[in-house]
Amino acid sequence: MTRPVRLAALLPILLIAAAAAAEAQPARLVNARLERRSAAGGLERAIRAAAEQVRPAAWVGYAVPVPDGRRHMCCYSSLDALEKTPCAGRCRLEEEERGSSFVNVGGNDCMPRSGGASVLVLFRVASGGVERIRAFTEDCELDAGGLPFVWIADVEPADSVAVLERYVTEPETQKKKWKRSGEPALGVIAAHAHPSADGALERFTSPAHPAELRKQAAFWLGNARGRRGFEVLRRLIGDEKDEEVRHHLTFALSQSDVPEALATLIRMAREDRSPEVRGQALFWLAQKAGEKATAAIDDALEDDPDTEVKRRAVFALTQLPRDEGIPHLIRVAKEHRNPEVRRQAIFWLGQSRDPRAFEFIRKILEN
Repeated sequence: MTRPVRLAALLPILLIAAAAAAEAQPARLVNARLERRSAAGGLERAIRAAAEQVRPAAWVGYAVPVPDGRRHMCCYSSLDALEKTPCAGRCRLEEEERGSSFVNVGGNDCMPRSGGASVLVLFRVASGGVERIRAFTEDCELDAGGLPFVWIADVEPADSVAVLERYVTEPETQKKKWKRSGEPALGVIAAHAHPSADGALERFTSPAHPAELRKQAAFWLGNARGRRGFEVLRRLIGDEKDEEVRHHLTFALSQSDVPEALATLIRMAREDRSPEVRGQALFWLAQKAGEKATAAIDDALEDDPDTEVKRRAVFALTQLPRDEGIPHLIRVAKEHRNPEVRRQAIFWLGQSRDPRAFEFIRKILEN
């Protein structure tokens, strides 16, 4: 007679099997012919093998931890759909060109807050090579369109960054290929919770690379890399000779949540040698608002020697919250000693459609 197997004895085996299954595939994958492989022999080799062996096309994917576990990267047909079901997006991987919106929202409640959240890195392979790269968080449902889907386990984050780096630089001179693989690879690197991602992004800001790549790398340093990213941007501001890149660094700084980023942006608005860069810094300061930002705009209106910068400062006032910006504009229109600045303030008041602005302009016309 067969002896019954005790559940207590099986429980550790069942738990191990469940954990292995969870690592072996994305949690919300549908309409796919799943295969499982390991990156134990190297991630690049595993991707290349899938590209060569799975024909005519397939998706290859793996997971790596995200820095803060509070991101949602998925697809929605409209903003209304996102608002109604903010954590229930579905991406049809083979239909990305048919009107779906890609959404990346920071600080949301879709991902678990206890740590362990992951980003899924996907490669579409065909004809023996990689056609495009995409990334989604693990809470997003993925529809593979009936294609084979090769899921790679045992991926080391540093190995992932190294592989993606090669795709960033490989198509630098091929615009179409860059948009489908190089540019997405850069954003995916920024989503890695591993210090090697900081080093990779910093390397891409080197003058050895094209300006467009350098600007995008700077954006991700400000947007996603915290203190280390800010420190790199601060160094770049002092060293950068290319005015176009320095102009973009104001935007990258505005994306940083490091407290010193605001002071650095204010310093650029006051001290940068380029009037164009000073004006752009004022614009991004206005987006952040606050007493310090407003004071920097006022300083530019009074003290900057370049009239064009003063004009940009007036426009920056239009970007402040209305209860703050409109009174400032009215004051400038009344009192500023530069007639061009006053005219600019009146112009933007007229564009505002604010009742206070209308009343001010009416009085001017009556007088």
